[in-house]
Amino acid sequence: MTERERLRDAATDRDRRFRVPDGVGLVLFVAVGAAVLVGVFGGSRWAARETAPVLYDLPGGPWGIGVALGLVTLLGWGGALPGSFESSTANGSGRASGTVLRRVARGACTAAAVTPVFFLISGLQGRNCRSYEAGCAYVPGTGPALFVYVGVVAVVGWFTYRRRRAVLEERRARERERLRKLRGKGKGKSRATAR
Repeated sequence: MTERERLRDAATDRDRRFRVPDGVGLVLFVAVGAAVLVGVFGGSRWAARETAPVLYDLPGGPWGIGVALGLVTLLGWGGALPGSFESSTANGSGRASGTVLRRVARGACTAAAVTPVFFLISGLQGRNCRSYEAGCAYVPGTGPALFVYVGVVAVVGWFTYRRRRAVLEERRARERERLRKLRGKGKGKSRATAR
């Protein structure tokens, strides 16, 4: 056996030794991750079903809760969109801590945008179970809250979108006018055409 073959066999033996622990680690990671996801979703559904009747009894009832949750979703999406937490430096050379903070803020805004949807859906009647079971029954007030929530998100979101588009168009028109005036004075021409 040559030296090269012995080295290749030693490398193969090393690879075999590390495959079993890697496989066990992967299985444990998947099992623990699945348990955490089931616990988080199940626990949050239970918490939403327990707190929904209390919130729907507040002044304004389910209609007020629908409006409030709709506004939370819109504000969350406003912060989660790209460009919301951009660095103030023009060249984009920010520190790593600033990047991490922007990502954390964007993640929190995304969670704020998605959480009201999950809260409202968890109050609806469950599928594939009896309606008289405590975990499946319809929480009174969820329907009107969901209806108002969808209306607020649609109407206010549309008006916000239209306003933002109008502001961007106005900014572009001012920039085009500024460049037109500069070209009229001869400052906007290239050096080749100025000669």
